[in-house]
Amino acid sequence: MGKRRGVESSIAMADAVAMCDVDAIAAYPITPQTHIVEHLSELVYNGELDAEFVPVESEHSAMSACCGMSAAGARTFTATSSQGLLLMNEIVHIVPAMRLPVVMAVANRAISAPISIWNDHGDLASVRDTGWLQIVAENGQECFDMMPLAFRVAEDKRVHLPIMVHFDGFIVSHMIEAIAYWEPEQVKEFLPPFEPQIRLDIHNPVAMGIVGVPEIYYETRLAQHQALLDSLKVIKEAFDDLERIVGRRYNVVETYNMDKAEIALVMMGSLSETAMSAVKAMKEKGIEVGIIRPRVWRPFPTEDFLAAVKNVKALGLVDRAFTFGGHSHPLATEIKSVLYGSPVQPKIAEFTLGIGGRDVKVEDIVGMYGSLVDMLEGKDVPRIQYVGVRE
Repeated sequence: MGKRRGVESSIAMADAVAMCDVDAIAAYPITPQTHIVEHLSELVYNGELDAEFVPVESEHSAMSACCGMSAAGARTFTATSSQGLLLMNEIVHIVPAMRLPVVMAVANRAISAPISIWNDHGDLASVRDTGWLQIVAENGQECFDMMPLAFRVAEDKRVHLPIMVHFDGFIVSHMIEAIAYWEPEQVKEFLPPFEPQIRLDIHNPVAMGIVGVPEIYYETRLAQHQALLDSLKVIKEAFDDLERIVGRRYNVVETYNMDKAEIALVMMGSLSETAMSAVKAMKEKGIEVGIIRPRVWRPFPTEDFLAAVKNVKALGLVDRAFTFGGHSHPLATEIKSVLYGSPVQPKIAEFTLGIGGRDVKVEDIVGMYGSLVDMLEGKDVPRIQYVGVRE
């Protein structure tokens, strides 16, 4: 295991990208992801990183540049957040359709309006169906470790798709943590050189992204969908190798205190660390509860999730984003679709909180667990609860 350093998570993530020997970076600054690309630009300027850094005039241009650089065969990286992610949305859809393994860090932030620079998962939810692999990091160490993993999985010949690494803006991005860096030889052992499956080459001309007439469009989209589903196996293989080389174990679905618990909350991102304190508070009351955290958002790890909830009798689905006008919010909608028709049929309550950076306290989560206890006892519990809303 590498030496631990007290460093801001965004800086550590940038250092991890540099250690991956990235070839090309195109980016536009937006709070709260700016420190990532700012640090990478310094590394390039100082000669510490041999890469092309393209400062562009907008996020749309950033993703357009990444699209071209990746198509030319470069190991490519960018980062964004919130409105920036929305601005690049047109090209975000094109990159996976062209099977380009771009890696992008997304510092999750609320979407305007009103303008908010604080964290929630509105931007994460907005790109669910873009065709990118998506991993959600919990803390700074995960942000660092997921960078080599992202390049490894995206560039695998069986995948060759782009990947987003989501992490909570400010709560994680600007937090200084003790992060264990990899040794250079560990990165080299874990991450092979990039060998693009198809590339723009004047000596061997190809066409990319040409018109898809009705006779072929359906099949190309289905192939893209299948490749995304099949990537789960590759992600698991990469997690196994990461543990072997670096010594840290990651799973596509993480659990906490689920050995005996029949009551659990499902959530993504840094909130689970706060929830751990709530689990301990419930233990002191003699009630066993747990946490289930999908680390991989796309492709969704259905079988692994069902295995994690197989003994659960009351399940709370925790969202930090809205599905405006819908029956449920994003994570809840996903989980209910996974449970539909399965042998696992727990009682379900839905909780929405932390919108626009609203503080979530341990007692809020204890109250959510309390609602699940009440539900098991046959008491009436609202189907959706908006936790922390001011009266």
